[in-house]
Amino acid sequence: MPYRGLTWDHPRGYNALAAAAAAQADIELIWDKQPLEGFEAHPIADLCARYDLVVLDHPHVGEAVAADCLQPLEEHFGADEIAALEAESIGPSLASYRTEGRHWALPLDAATQVMARRPDLVPEAPASWDEVLVLSRRAPVALSLAGPHSMLSFQSIAASLGARCGADDPERFVSGTAGAQALDIMAALAARSPAVVRALNPIGILGHMASEDDVALCPLIYGYVNYAVPTDGAKPLAFSDAPRARLGGPPGSTLGGTGIGISKRCDVTPELLAHLRWLMGDAAQRGFIPSHDGQPSRRAAWHDELVNARWGNFYRDTAATLEAAHVRPRHDRAIAFQTEGAALIRTALLDRRPHAATLAALQDAYHRSRQP
Repeated sequence: MPYRGLTWDHPRGYNALAAAAAAQADIELIWDKQPLEGFEAHPIADLCARYDLVVLDHPHVGEAVAADCLQPLEEHFGADEIAALEAESIGPSLASYRTEGRHWALPLDAATQVMARRPDLVPEAPASWDEVLVLSRRAPVALSLAGPHSMLSFQSIAASLGARCGADDPERFVSGTAGAQALDIMAALAARSPAVVRALNPIGILGHMASEDDVALCPLIYGYVNYAVPTDGAKPLAFSDAPRARLGGPPGSTLGGTGIGISKRCDVTPELLAHLRWLMGDAAQRGFIPSHDGQPSRRAAWHDELVNARWGNFYRDTAATLEAAHVRPRHDRAIAFQTEGAALIRTALLDRRPHAATLAALQDAYHRSRQP
């Protein structure tokens, strides 16, 4: 029986995994794929019941642990090996999969919200939110608000203001002051954001930016290295660190990326572990994965001269943002809260609702999501 894995339907999520599986003979591993949004809508326990390996995002960890459908890494990898992997992974890429004292996925892919712009339309990247707001008065600046991204952008702006949503105080999602400031920034930009990309996910926005001239900059969007050196006549995008609330302050961003979880149904063999170790290793992360449309998680790859030369310095120009990225809440029902909170923020921005009411509704949704 072959091993079966499930990943997301994009070259970044599929090509390297499929090519790596085809290139080795010790195990038979078949990768299926589904739309990225499918992971948000589909219970992780059902996916783990059907697949041996599941590519997941860190907010799914709480749901997976509650459903008892993943094997902790500690059952197969030694403490020294896990510690080395954490030290070698950029930012909180591995730490984001740790809860209840154990790790639940290997950090395959690293990403976070960064700034994307058309360098022919905006030659210099704004460094602060004040500069972004000034730019938005003379150039088309878009907010990523579709799906969960209004909530993710809110958390990123709050992080730039020094507030870590759901982390500073486990009982309170965000302080009223930081939350109101973040909504102020989002409301000002939403009022001027081009309607043509309002319903698009990050892939859709980046594709639009690369082909049309009516969006010059998106200050917070998940980085996709594929758009830094596009093909088929599309225009290249420049990626840089997320905006800061003040010059010299941290770039505010919310961690994305994906990890490989080992389901409870998986019969783990030494040959499978050897393959997973190779995917996490230096040679694959600095060579094989970037050359097969992937986005590595190993810090050395993000600073590698050859990797950056091939991909327009995408990695070097956004590494500081990834190192400082905010880790989202990961409790059971965190995904449901993220979905509800995103709809609350999006509606509030479109209807221009008072910030106090929006923050109260967010806190109520967060509190309900954490109840037993």
